[in-house]
Amino acid sequence: MTSTQPLVSVVTPSYNQAAFLAHTLRSVLGQDYPRVEYIVVDGGSTDGSVEVLRRYAPRLAWWVSEPDAGQADALRKGFARARGDILAWLNSDDMYAPGAIAAAVRALQAHPRAGWVVGDALSIDAAGRPFHHHRGGPWDLPALMTLHILPQPAVFFRRAAYEQAGGVDPSFRFLMDHHLWLRMARDWGPPVYVPQVWAFARYHPQAKNLAQAAGFGAEALRLARWLSTDPTFAAVYRRHARAVWAAAHRFAARYWLDGGHPWRALAHYARAWWLHPPTAAREAHRAVFSLLAGLGLTALGRWYLRFKRRGLPPVAAQRGWANVHALYPEVPLEDAHALL
Repeated sequence: MTSTQPLVSVVTPSYNQAAFLAHTLRSVLGQDYPRVEYIVVDGGSTDGSVEVLRRYAPRLAWWVSEPDAGQADALRKGFARARGDILAWLNSDDMYAPGAIAAAVRALQAHPRAGWVVGDALSIDAAGRPFHHHRGGPWDLPALMTLHILPQPAVFFRRAAYEQAGGVDPSFRFLMDHHLWLRMARDWGPPVYVPQVWAFARYHPQAKNLAQAAGFGAEALRLARWLSTDPTFAAVYRRHARAVWAAAHRFAARYWLDGGHPWRALAHYARAWWLHPPTAAREAHRAVFSLLAGLGLTALGRWYLRFKRRGLPPVAAQRGWANVHALYPEVPLEDAHALL
């Protein structure tokens, strides 16, 4: 690749993630694509993150550590500084797989009319052990409206698509990414899906999707309300209204369950079943677990989940995992081999 290749701007919003931040930075700075502009917007961390950023400062295009209004505000600040034709963001506890940026650029160049592309992500725990393969599609607008969730760190988009969609909405705290994807899908069509692992998404007790689980459910219902009133989605919404609301309740139920409120989760699952049984059925096993957990039969519920998952295909690891492990030793090689 030469200097004629498009500039890719990656923004990392960060706040008190010093334990993982260096891994994130290395995964971007170690990419083999030659034209990467890396911007880090820290919200005034007090846990040693600033010291980490100072170590890597000579290799960053721009960074700042100052109070902000949250993740979406940090992203808007970072993208306002960005100069690239292709944009992406990587949260400060996630990582790119080697070659991810170059692969995303190739996909966009192969599809010049596409506004955005998405790959896959492996979910990893705090110690870096992979436990789930999050596939990025292919999801069209109706699928996104019914909360088929894209792996956010594996999404890359053109500046024109981001700007036409209006950018990240700072009024969303939890699903600002999905809110943006819906608007980009409306304006540019669905993303081009490349079935390759482009990112590692880390889940740990301090992660927002676990520490503030209930907020995700509330914003899923807010997204459904927005879709029901925004005239630019009206034609598609009319055809899928009950599925849209069923998906929002199913999504809320999952996060209430993760947050330790099985009865609230069960109420949302019941609502989803009433609205659109096929949509609710995608997580029937979780509804059963909510009931068992609500009755105090947590151990039985966990056995049920394991039983339901026995027939699911194992996590599919990408080729060249040894190279991934060499770059990111926090992903155990023995775990990777077990997934091949």
